[in-house]
Amino acid sequence: MHSTPLLLEEPIRMASILEPSKPSFFPAMTKIVGTLGPKSRSVDVISQCLEAGMSVARFDFSWGDPVYHQETLEHLRTAIKSTKKLCAVMLDTVGPELQVVNKTEHPISLQADTLVVLTPDQNKEAASNLLPLNFNGLSKAVKKGDNIFIGQYLFTGSETTSVWLEVSEVNGDDVTCVIKNSATLSGSLYTLHVSQIRIDLPTLTNKDKEVISTWGVQNNIDFLSLSFTRHAEDVRHAREFLSKLGDLKQTQIFAKIENIEGLTHFDEILREADGIILSRGNLGIDLPPEKVFLFQKAAIYKCNMAGKPAVVTRVVDTMTDNLRPTRAEATDVANAVLDGTDAIVLGAETLRGLYPVETISTVGKICAEAEKVYNQDIYFKKAVKFVGEPMTHLESITSSAVRAAIKVKASVIICFTSSGRAARLIAKYHPTMPVISVVIPQLKTNQLRWTFTGAFE
Repeated sequence: MHSTPLLLEEPIRMASILEPSKPSFFPAMTKIVGTLGPKSRSVDVISQCLEAGMSVARFDFSWGDPVYHQETLEHLRTAIKSTKKLCAVMLDTVGPELQVVNKTEHPISLQADTLVVLTPDQNKEAASNLLPLNFNGLSKAVKKGDNIFIGQYLFTGSETTSVWLEVSEVNGDDVTCVIKNSATLSGSLYTLHVSQIRIDLPTLTNKDKEVISTWGVQNNIDFLSLSFTRHAEDVRHAREFLSKLGDLKQTQIFAKIENIEGLTHFDEILREADGIILSRGNLGIDLPPEKVFLFQKAAIYKCNMAGKPAVVTRVVDTMTDNLRPTRAEATDVANAVLDGTDAIVLGAETLRGLYPVETISTVGKICAEAEKVYNQDIYFKKAVKFVGEPMTHLESITSSAVRAAIKVKASVIICFTSSGRAARLIAKYHPTMPVISVVIPQLKTNQLRWTFTGAFE
């Protein structure tokens, strides 16, 4: 999953940093997940995104209807055929996400040190002193002094498009808040997050189930991003639901950790999920800023040792409106790779950003550079030590294959598999070259009809 190893502990010639990067036949091993939306749904733009390095297309059902997303997906399929680039499809659920509804879509200006009322009455019109919600239980969940954040893709602390509120009074179903920073909310929908408060809504809502059983089944989605996963039972419930939908039995479930509750139950969630998405947008609000990096490193390490993909979000927010990331963002991407992350999710940057193609290209280049100095040797030893002895036969074979491939400087590892387990175990040891899975076809017969399938068992 990572490129030529170089020990970071060794001195690096400063002059070598200025040398142009050598072109590689293979792109960065770290996968890039691009969220498709208004600025990235044409065939031309999607084609450029695929050429730039996008390997998973994310469809966020927090906004837009199935018809809109279906049109985008058809454009993706056209782009895949023209570019001959493979791209998986990820459906991102809404989950227990609270939203402010602005039916008029007029911008709403909020002034610091003034009051605004949050109400569950969606018949009322959104204004600078009144914001309707899609949830009627907020007044029962919060108390005076609690913090609430509202914005598109949430509060970052450096923008004027999202707002920080402090609860000052609860009156019936309404919640009155003091506005802590001036901001302008634009668009029809904003996400609302209450810091460290449990929202009494199911993780897989009825709306999510409807979308999965229709749009998801119709398009045979590859990944389900389970938003606001709080318990292992959430994953089990989602898997049970998918198992009843025929082809979606093979859809992988990536648990999205977005709040303190998910962090608290991280270990058991990891055991049940196929992969983990570290949603630093929401979680970065629940956690003190100085604790975010600790969660990222600990969670990625646990995912690595379990052999399950770790995906990081919110890395280059400023590229939503700018052609270049900040120095801190560029370093953040590289550090995520050095921590052992397997993929990067781009949200607003490709969904509504001005430079979706350039963002994917830039993130891909940073990942590739970080992979060149990734210490695969130390990682391999840690992974083998964590497994312990005696190893299973398959674990022994796959770890030995990775070590042998690195020793002989192989260009690629080819894995014949019928279940996909061997290929995933090889990837667990982060080989410095790509892994190509050759699926052994399954021959089935009912005495009247013979069928071949390349699907994993």
